[in-house]
Amino acid sequence: MDTGLVRHVLRWVPFVLRLSLLLLLLAGALLTCASRVPSARTVEQFRAAVAAGEVDRVSYRAGGVGTLINDSHDVVQMEDPHDLMTLKWSESPLVWHEVPGDITDTRGVAYTVDLLRADVGRAPVRPSLTVDSGRDSGGGIFPDWPFTFLGGEKLWWLATAWVVAFVVMLLGPPPRLANRWAWFWMFTVGQIGAILYFVLEPRPLWRGLGEVPVPEKRVEGGSGCLISIGLSVISVVLAGGIGQLVSVVLG
Repeated sequence: MDTGLVRHVLRWVPFVLRLSLLLLLLAGALLTCASRVPSARTVEQFRAAVAAGEVDRVSYRAGGVGTLINDSHDVVQMEDPHDLMTLKWSESPLVWHEVPGDITDTRGVAYTVDLLRADVGRAPVRPSLTVDSGRDSGGGIFPDWPFTFLGGEKLWWLATAWVVAFVVMLLGPPPRLANRWAWFWMFTVGQIGAILYFVLEPRPLWRGLGEVPVPEKRVEGGSGCLISIGLSVISVVLAGGIGQLVSVVLG
């Protein structure tokens, strides 16, 4: 086999893998953004969509507040585990809806967990049904978007891409723009560090293959920590903007 051809192929393999992982991360980020900015719908619209088999994922939180008259004839507010606090659903991975405010129909009648399960059970295409705990994933400083997704389905390919990016950053060639500690903070607190890493390291993606430029100074860990705080704010704004755009275009 021509050694020149082999050498040429081997030069392209890391670039292709890098581009593939970046595309997976971008696709996962888009899905996450869309799921976190659902468009408003009514209970009647949800029930009609379920009956038509147009819903593929449902995420809800139960435990609303109901009214009870006790033995002393006092009106008491208490938590009713059968009432819904939130109701979100998707018609496709990029199209998400929710019922804002109280989960009631146009007559003011509460839509309960029992009614939800009954509607889902009668659907011609049964959607996945997931209880939203209302708590974060408990991952500490690590981002939750690569590892959680509404509706119960885990995006294993997204989680794998993020973990691979993290391992490459820790164990791969020395980064060019910042040291590993700085990139660690941008991966975790900064939320979108994995995407930036594949775009910028070791050579800016838009410059293709070639020699790795040597920067005059690399970002150190302390500066990387400060940058990561700014990135976390930027990532929230970007996620909201992208999610809103997807909602307007597709919702």
